[in-house]
Amino acid sequence: MDEELGALEPAYVADEWRLRALSPLDGRYGGQMEAYAAAFSEAALIKERVAVEVAWLVHLAGLAQVAELGPLSPGDKATLESWATGLGVAEAQEVKRLEARTNHDVKAVEYYLKRRLVEELGWSDARAEFVHFAATSEDINNLAYARMVRSALVGTWLPCAEALVDDVRSLALEHAELPMLARTHGQPATPTTLGKELAVFVARWERQLRSVRSVEVPAKWGGATGTLAAHGVAYPELDWAGVARDFVGSLGFSWSPLTTQVEPHDWMAELFDAMARFGTVVTDFCRDMWLYVSLGYLRQKAVAGEVGSSAMPHKVNPIDFENAEANAGLAAALLGHLATKLPLSRLQRDLSDSSALRNIGSAFGYSGLAVKSARKGLARTVPAPLALAADLDSAWEVLAEAVQTVMRRYGQVGAYEQLAALTRGRELSEEAFQHFVRGLDLPGPARERLLALKPASYTGLAGRLAKLVAVPAGPGCGKNA
Repeated sequence: MDEELGALEPAYVADEWRLRALSPLDGRYGGQMEAYAAAFSEAALIKERVAVEVAWLVHLAGLAQVAELGPLSPGDKATLESWATGLGVAEAQEVKRLEARTNHDVKAVEYYLKRRLVEELGWSDARAEFVHFAATSEDINNLAYARMVRSALVGTWLPCAEALVDDVRSLALEHAELPMLARTHGQPATPTTLGKELAVFVARWERQLRSVRSVEVPAKWGGATGTLAAHGVAYPELDWAGVARDFVGSLGFSWSPLTTQVEPHDWMAELFDAMARFGTVVTDFCRDMWLYVSLGYLRQKAVAGEVGSSAMPHKVNPIDFENAEANAGLAAALLGHLATKLPLSRLQRDLSDSSALRNIGSAFGYSGLAVKSARKGLARTVPAPLALAADLDSAWEVLAEAVQTVMRRYGQVGAYEQLAALTRGRELSEEAFQHFVRGLDLPGPARERLLALKPASYTGLAGRLAKLVAVPAGPGCGKNA
């Protein structure tokens, strides 16, 4: 893990464009964001639009009823598909030049493909008119964004999130039996184990990952207002609902027959909410790790050459957990806004969704950066057994819970109140604890069981519970995701 995380150092390269970047995702953290940039950049969006347009053209050409287009030759089909998969910066720039004239990003893609079909493949202008046939821009866009999200989710975000969970799982199992003083309201409480506390986060994350993986991604293909009206007028002999279903299915998504001009984006809300909840657990985890470092339960590895403070040479600060917390918060804000904004549309549609959709990459980027930083912070911390033991040994008062519970079993009235008088707001020594227990009117075995207790041994089933996370919930992604 250490070798892998070595590549996660902030790539603050002094390239002018990075130094002048407005967003830290492109500037300071640009070296860590390359996979997300590849999935969500403007060039990536253009590439996915081209891919959807090409796929539709190929699908139409396979319909015998669309005789005016006719079947594609193997060479033309291969060339078209190569345009979709091989679109680079030069081609994206050409599309942007066309957009500057049309002031419409999807129409620019259509014109780009028509030009290439005529000039490079020798198609007639009439045949090239089947590019974007009966489609509206949102038919293209909703599939393009679905492909982008799927690529980033399955290829980058999920593997990184699962790696964080597995890192914490490994530590939870390794330290399943390591006693640690628990704290409620920040105060000493019934002891636990470090492994059990870490396992809690594993279980919480796995719950959210199940939600992420289970999101079904529907896609819209229905024309200007979702009625397939133009399709039916042009080729009434075709079952256009079946054609739409087959086409969307060929791209790996389920066809949504009931839409307005836009796909409602409810699936995005479901996904982004689940990702945000995963990030909330990241925040909670980082805050707890930060506090464990502050309490001395965990110590951080010092890295040669690093500076913790510009004034205090001794400092080794938990900056990675702090970084993760900050970026998880930014991700939650963006994901939360997208989840509540995107499903809302004025009647058939308005363009506010188009502007909002362009920020999905930033939401993924901040979320991914938070996960990476949490992993990096985790890799640089190790338990401090001596400090854990010392803290436990100074807190004999936490055994009051066990004593009053045993007293209640054997009918001793006011058990809780007696222990409160002995321990509340006070430190209790081992000797005072033993003296109190010896004076109790309890059966011999029960008294001996209490006398054998120590804070470090009063961890209940914590060790066994920690090991419940030994079997991962399962990698991969759910239907259509």
